Amino acid sequence: MTTPAPILVINPNSSESVTTGLSDALADFRAPGRPAIECVTIAEGPLGIITQREVDEAALRVGDLIASRPDCAAYVIACYSQPGLDLARSLTRKPVIGMHDAGVLAAMALADSFGVIAVSPLSIPRHLRLLRRLGVEQRLAAEVPLQGISVADSGHGEESFIQLRHAGESLLAAGAGAIVLGCAGMSGHRLRLEQALGVPVIDPTRAAVATALGLC
Repeated sequence: MTTPAPILVINPNSSESVTTGLSDALADFRAPGRPAIECVTIAEGPLGIITQREVDEAALRVGDLIASRPDCAAYVIACYSQPGLDLARSLTRKPVIGMHDAGVLAAMALADSFGVIAVSPLSIPRHLRLLRRLGVEQRLAAEVPLQGISVADSGHGEESFIQLRHAGESLLAAGAGAIVLGCAGMSGHRLRLEQALGVPVIDPTRAAVATALGLC
């Protein structure tokens, strides 16, 4: 029996704890006969990808990594800003899936309006541009940022959970019927947050990997 080619999940920042959190969040997708899910860190990246400069610099590193791994069946960019998505699609004919697009599409499959929790206010204008690119900005109820929480800490600890819960409550008040976690680092709080808010909470990395599994 031929072993399926792996799905490469790329964390474009240099935080190994974020990559570990991603891998843990994807554990139930791993099963005999399925493609392996390989989560990798770009060690040269910043600790978090917040500014546009960090996005643009990360794009080249993502492209280089994908070009160096032709053995993979699909690639997932596990950063909500999707650095290098267009570049990567010019380098391979295999599926390249950005977690923003996958997360938003999953949320719209579950609710008329969705909300997004951003890791920083600086990220929101860029996220809105991605929604306009998809043509679905009218489905966004609101986007609310965390304050003073790093990417690496956004999925761990009580302080980050309290901020996520408050942000989620604001999104519910704005009419969101589903909530998208707007940073790969938040995955560790997904289940607890969903239980606290009573609406679907989408981990967009899981949504992207689910899409990749469906294509492989």
